[in-house]
Order: sequence, then structure tokens, then C-alpha cells
Amino acid sequence: MATKTPARRTTKLAYRRVLLKISGEALQGDQGYGISEPVLTEIAAEIRDVQALGVELALVIGGGNIFRGFQASSRGMDRASADYMGMLATVMNALAMQDALERQGVPTRVLTAIEMAALAEPYIRRRAIRHLEKGRVVIFGAGTGNPFFTTDTAAALRAMEIGAQVLLKATKVDGVYSADPVKHPRATFYRKLTYLQVLQQQLKVMDATAVSLCMDNALPLIVFNLHQRGNIKRAVTGQSVGTLIQADA
Repeated sequence: MATKTPARRTTKLAYRRVLLKISGEALQGDQGYGISEPVLTEIAAEIRDVQALGVELALVIGGGNIFRGFQASSRGMDRASADYMGMLATVMNALAMQDALERQGVPTRVLTAIEMAALAEPYIRRRAIRHLEKGRVVIFGAGTGNPFFTTDTAAALRAMEIGAQVLLKATKVDGVYSADPVKHPRATFYRKLTYLQVLQQQLKVMDATAVSLCMDNALPLIVFNLHQRGNIKRAVTGQSVGTLIQADA
């Protein structure tokens, strides 16, 4: 008698195409600079689990763990030059994440806004979408390719270009607070906010340009704690996690 194959369990997804924004600082762990291999491996493992659900996943990673252009410019460096250096830092992080993901068996492509053919593919919107459709994780490097724009803005822009259904902003805290919860333990936690509330109250979620882009294109934004295992999966499956920012709170 033939053995009956058990039915494959499927997970209902709230969002099928997602852009995940990770800060460069998230990769450094407790060491204060550079890339922590254990942290990188942990993040890659969680991305692997989410990608296995059938999510089309793209990433934008900041470069603050290596170089912050804005801080350098405040110390006298030319702002454009400092920002270009920051873009190169994001490419370093993108290549590190690609390596970590591929060691987990996840097919990955790095696309950069500044052409560097020996390291990565140039960013072409249709090519990025095709990679996603083929089940590859796409990592966008070098920001927008323009100085004076943050990686937050790059994340919002790329999310719009690829038709992402949500922008996930991974942070080191549980979501959006009225003030820095580390410095202000009594700060109020917000479960839901509107784009206008974020802009009017100048809440430190993403820069104003990024939030405005999300608002103009009705792209939901979820801010959550990256270091709580399973949060990315909870977000894409529609579970309540972090702070949801949309048109109506």
C-alpha cells in the first residue's frame, strides 16, 4: 500500500513582496564598529526562514557601522564626498549579507546604484523585479546613488519602484516611542500612527523625505525590533508587531 504524502503546510501572508530596511549599526552588535559575524548569521537565518514562506524580499542596509557621511561632513568634510563614502560602506554591508545568506542556501543578488561591475550588478528596476520573481533575495547597495539622500529615502524609493506592499524598518527598539526609550524610560509607545503624526511630531522613525514618499504612495510602514527572533515573520504574516504607520491610525 502506497504511503500517503502529508500535505504541505502553507502560511498565509499579509504581504508577498516586502522591502526590509536594516541599519548598518544593527550589524555591529555589541562591538561598536564593523560587522559582527554572529549577528550577521542570525539575521541571515531569519531572512532565510521568511524567504522560504514564498515572500519576495528585498533589502536596503545602511552603512553607519562603517562610515556615516553626515557625521563626517559635520566635522568639515565635503558633504557630497562624505555621502559617497557612506554609499561605499553600504555596498560592503550588502556583500557581507549576500555571503551570509548564500551560506544559508538563499539565492541572492546585490544591485548597486553606483556601477561597480566586478562586485555587483547595476541597479535596473526590471532586473530587480525579475530576480524577486525568481525567488532571489535582492540587496540594494549604494543608496540612491546621489549625495544628500539617506538610506531611509533609498529604502522608500526602491520599495515604490519594485511594487513592495510594505516597508519594514528594523530597529533596536520595539517600535516608535514619543522619545528615546533608552534615555526616557517613561516614553510612550505607539502601536499605530499616521504618516502626518510622525511628521508633525517629528518622531525619529525615518527621515521626513522617506516618510513623505510612503505617505504619497500609501505604502504601509512597520517599525519593529530586529533582535527579537521571529519578528520579520510575524510582520509579513500580519501579526501585530512593532508600530504600524499608515494613512489611518
